[in-house]
Amino acid sequence: MQFTKTTEQASKYDALEKMSVADLLQNINNEDKTVPFAVEKALPQIEKLVSLIVSKMKLGGRIFYIGAGTSGRLGIVDASECPPTFGVPFDLVNGIIAGGDKAIRRAVENAEDNATQAWEDLSEHDINENDVVIGIAASGTTPYVIGGLEACHRKNISTGCITCNEGSPLALTAKFPVVVVVGPEFV
Repeated sequence: MQFTKTTEQASKYDALEKMSVADLLQNINNEDKTVPFAVEKALPQIEKLVSLIVSKMKLGGRIFYIGAGTSGRLGIVDASECPPTFGVPFDLVNGIIAGGDKAIRRAVENAEDNATQAWEDLSEHDINENDVVIGIAASGTTPYVIGGLEACHRKNISTGCITCNEGSPLALTAKFPVVVVVGPEFV
């Protein structure tokens, strides 16, 4: 399988250490401005995933985010904010991170490489066919996340993903992929 990992490409920001603070801040702001346009391009994918989630929730289903490192932490933050923000039960939206709860604050090396652990982690929550599992991985190559979605498919559990790499293994594995291409411009 051939795809270009946008998260590991050279960019116009390779010499960050040589930039002034003002230049760094301006460049970060300039890149931030590209995100809404990237999300706009993904709106049809987002709509399909949200429609699936709504239909599953009407059947009593829940959302599970799975991820490693920063991606896992973002899923946990989103899940944590849903009850106070939207008034939903605390177990409706769930975040699971490779390496367990200790990985929220400290990196757990190699946890992301275990392709079978995500299913074990999901199984602790009595996951079923009414639930939706969303894998989060910017690179789209994290074995923990891909293995989790593959296990869900074997159990007839619906899957989605959020990634930044078109054509990545994760985007190809999820039944409802959301691909928001952001990051370095190709040079």
